Amino acid sequence: MAYQQKLAEKLTILNERGTGVLIRMNYIKKICSDPKLRPSLLTDKLMEPAFKYINKKFPNVDFRGNNQHLTSIQRQKSQVMAAASSYYDSFLDVMELRDHVYELLNTIDASQCFFDISINFDLTKSYLDLIITYTSVILMLSRVDDKKVLVGMYNCAYEMTNGTCDSSYPRLSQMFIEYEQPWKKLTEEFGPHTRLVTSALLSLQMVYHRRNLPADQWRRAQLLSLLSAPASLLDPAHCDTVACEYLSMEVMEHWIIICFLLCPSSINTHQPSLELWKAALQSGLHLRLTRDEAISIHKVSEEVFDGLKGYGKRIADIKECREHAIHNNGALHRERRGFLRGALKELFTVLEDEPGLLGPKALYVFMALSFTRDEVLWLVRHSENIPKTKTPEDYVDNKLAELLFFMVKLKALVVKHSYVIQRYHIQYLAQFDALVLNDTIQNMYVCPEEESILTSSFVSTLSALSIKQVENKEEFDFRALRLDWLRFQAYSSVNKAPLALKDYPDLAKVMNTVQFHTRLVDDLGGLLLETSELSMLCFYPRVFEKMFHQSSEEPTVKRYIMAFPYICSDFSHCGNPLCPEEMEGIQSRSLHLCRTFLEQIAKLTANVVLEICAEQCNLNNQLLPKNSAKTISIAHNKRLRKPVSKKGEVPKEKPGFESLRKDRAVVTNMDKMHLTLTELCSSFGLCGDFMVSDHMVVPTELLLAHLERRLSEIIVRMAHYNQSNQEIARPSELLAMVQVYMASLHALSGYINVDVSRLVKSVLLQQTQPLDSQGSQTITTLYTNWYLECLLRQASSSLITHSPTMHCFVNHPSDSELSFSAEEYSDISELQALAQLIGPYGLKYLSENLMWHIISQVNELKKLVVENMDLLVQMRSKFDKPEEMANLKLKLPGMENVLKRMTIIGVILSFKAMAHNGLKEVLNKHCPYLMGPIESLRDFISPETDMKVTLSVFELASAAGFACDVDPALVSAINSMRTDKTSMAEEHKLTCLLLVYIAVSLPVLALDSNSLYNRAHGGHNNNIHCLAVAINQLATVMFTIQSKNVEEELKQFLLMASSTLLQLGQNVDRVESRNQNSIYLLLHMIVEQSPFLSQDMLENCFPYVLLRNAYREVYKASVVTLG
Repeated sequence: MAYQQKLAEKLTILNERGTGVLIRMNYIKKICSDPKLRPSLLTDKLMEPAFKYINKKFPNVDFRGNNQHLTSIQRQKSQVMAAASSYYDSFLDVMELRDHVYELLNTIDASQCFFDISINFDLTKSYLDLIITYTSVILMLSRVDDKKVLVGMYNCAYEMTNGTCDSSYPRLSQMFIEYEQPWKKLTEEFGPHTRLVTSALLSLQMVYHRRNLPADQWRRAQLLSLLSAPASLLDPAHCDTVACEYLSMEVMEHWIIICFLLCPSSINTHQPSLELWKAALQSGLHLRLTRDEAISIHKVSEEVFDGLKGYGKRIADIKECREHAIHNNGALHRERRGFLRGALKELFTVLEDEPGLLGPKALYVFMALSFTRDEVLWLVRHSENIPKTKTPEDYVDNKLAELLFFMVKLKALVVKHSYVIQRYHIQYLAQFDALVLNDTIQNMYVCPEEESILTSSFVSTLSALSIKQVENKEEFDFRALRLDWLRFQAYSSVNKAPLALKDYPDLAKVMNTVQFHTRLVDDLGGLLLETSELSMLCFYPRVFEKMFHQSSEEPTVKRYIMAFPYICSDFSHCGNPLCPEEMEGIQSRSLHLCRTFLEQIAKLTANVVLEICAEQCNLNNQLLPKNSAKTISIAHNKRLRKPVSKKGEVPKEKPGFESLRKDRAVVTNMDKMHLTLTELCSSFGLCGDFMVSDHMVVPTELLLAHLERRLSEIIVRMAHYNQSNQEIARPSELLAMVQVYMASLHALSGYINVDVSRLVKSVLLQQTQPLDSQGSQTITTLYTNWYLECLLRQASSSLITHSPTMHCFVNHPSDSELSFSAEEYSDISELQALAQLIGPYGLKYLSENLMWHIISQVNELKKLVVENMDLLVQMRSKFDKPEEMANLKLKLPGMENVLKRMTIIGVILSFKAMAHNGLKEVLNKHCPYLMGPIESLRDFISPETDMKVTLSVFELASAAGFACDVDPALVSAINSMRTDKTSMAEEHKLTCLLLVYIAVSLPVLALDSNSLYNRAHGGHNNNIHCLAVAINQLATVMFTIQSKNVEEELKQFLLMASSTLLQLGQNVDRVESRNQNSIYLLLHMIVEQSPFLSQDMLENCFPYVLLRNAYREVYKASVVTLG
């Protein structure tokens, strides 16, 4: 009885099992043929003699008699069994599948089943799918080169362990031998099934020919157009063969070509079979078995028919079809893709505007997706091996991205409005399909009990549906109904069935339509996978990448290229439970492809964005003051009526000239870049995020990361730092360029929804650190190096002078000309620009580097003090005895060295103060409400406040750019110098003696001609005025650390310095007194800049009249020019 044969259940289970076994065979073939993935068992050099022996003797491998070829297996038999067992079991799965397929095909043949794709669609499809799956498994098995070695080794190890061979080994090895020539054996096996296979294939005639039409006929028929018949726009899409309308062409070609190869007698004796077979042969050159494994259909067909007698004419037909396919197929499919681009765009536009049409017109969507997928997969198969043809461009599609884009958009539209589709078809099933089905069943004159139960359940299930179930969000599951319909087809399609389905075509049409409608309710995802899944692209990465690059080079398609990375989300659907090992490779490949595509899109977008920024930067540079000199000169000469030089110079275009348009048709380079940017940014609108192999992908984040990396490189490059010739861009110029870039970047948010502010903050914040996120140098490092190695080093050599009056460093006239102008890098505006660029963090890094240089100088000073400690102790106690002091000074070496090092410290601290002042001005503009409280907190600190609290407040104030009585950075640096060996008393003694050393060395400065005070600069030419800063800050910090009274200690220094300078004034005739007036001013500067000393203290030890006379003399000597 047909009820007991369970044909429907067996077909369903064997198709699912066969697909898993096929994928398993493909995986084994791949890993065995890839040197990188090859199992360790097959790469062991010690096993090579066993491989050769087993291959030679297979299947009769004799391991007895101490066979030396198999000793390596004997030694490792347990390891060999463990390593080969999974492969052995997989080959047993093939044998088991073959047994069950044979049994089922023989049962179906004995039952003389009736097959017609338009009537019993599911049964016919399952039957043909089983044949194709089984054939593909056998073909894949024949392609596994190491199958004999793996099976033979396992059996040898098994027999060595158990004393007898595995029970399945004889049959398995015999199967390997039989299928060494798979097509020959398969043709013999399917000979008895020719009649049934042919009848199933011939039912495809109408469907296949209707689908296999050129684009011109599609266009004339207005295929897939909802607007072709406006009057019937709301009518449900309906036809007698619903499921056939979205049936894949690739699947039908598989059925026709492979099944006729298995049953060749049909095409030799039956003209309709021959015509159908030839039509399929003309449709392409390659047919996919699974993954990236394919067969060349004409070559295989020739080989099959070449071994058969009486098929000479068929070989001629094959050659004729091959030539037809080579000359016509490329253009045919190119035209189809062109038609589908327009059709999908129109369909999506209409449905997006009126999503309610998805209810009645859902069939159109799945037809469009199926047609498009067929064309994409055809192109992928044939792009891998383009035939020799005069038009190879037919196999290249620069606009494929547009096709993929609208496939993705249609799928997303269906998912988004799934509620609309579900609601519509629940009502349709209950209020129309159920009634029509009931009427059809009532008109049946024969209905056996089993079939009657099934048909009654169909009607009752559909009639029980209501719209409230949708509104209550109930889960629907019609799988049982669809399986019952498959059972019904099986029961009513066998020979002599009480109810023959072929006699009731109306019932078949209604139920096929019902099946489609139920899938729209509970299996919408499955339908989308069936009609639009493109996971095959995962196994053609080279072709996929090539197609992406072709599309990315086409200007009109750039807005669609985001479809390529999005499609990578489909790749996870191609896995199978029977081959879990494959998933890791699929996931890594899909992520790699997705990342490659997204990085390329981000790179293209970033290139255009940054080109626009660079162009805007060039336009802004034209407005810089330095570029206006020539224009001002021409205007001035014109006003004075001076003759213009006639050198034939081309007049320079004024800034803004590029904005003058005489013709709107003229497209500038900037217009082209903005158009390209619009196209690229439109692609990001495909989706905000999507999943690829359990990873959330956000395309805009990758774009921001790419822009962040590129911007960091550009900002550093715009600094134009050249260490060899000491060149770097002025901070103000770099700031202007950075501001232009940032302003231009903000325009990006008008094209795409990205957080440009976060990007800008991230980039600029990274530039305030020594290294960015990529580990590259930043402008903070570059400017720190330049100011230390160039500006401050030249200032230490007195080639550059610090000017307190001008608040900058200026070049000192000398024989060695510098490559830069110091005032252009150190005036107020430049240091404010520097503070804006590198911020408080950058200035902290700069300060830390300055402190390191100061520490190195202090270390050298301490060494000098230690070397001359005895002399300095005597001088400290006898400073009020001129005669003894004069003798001791003659014995004291290194006075110039001490003053030079102190001057260097002073220069560094002066620069630090200028930089922090620039920071303070910048912060006052940006956050005045924050600066006020910080300043008040600093002023609130009194001498009685705990030192830790004081230093904490001063550290905060210093970070904001405020000057403090005690420099916290210097405190930290000096503290780091201390070692456990030195006590605080010793440190205090060294500090006091250092001040003695400095005080007694001051008269030496009068010997230097550069010690003359420069009224214009407000300082001395050799920067000795910086000694005041160095002495005050260094002494304050050291005594603060040592918990001493700073004021008392500085009074002692002032007393000693005054004494030595007064002695200088008594030597009227000596050379060292010639610059004494300039040196006297130094004493006044020390007091003036100290928060602990006052003028009263100075007058107590140094007559004010000397200071007054000194000022008068130095100002009298200065030449004053009035501009």
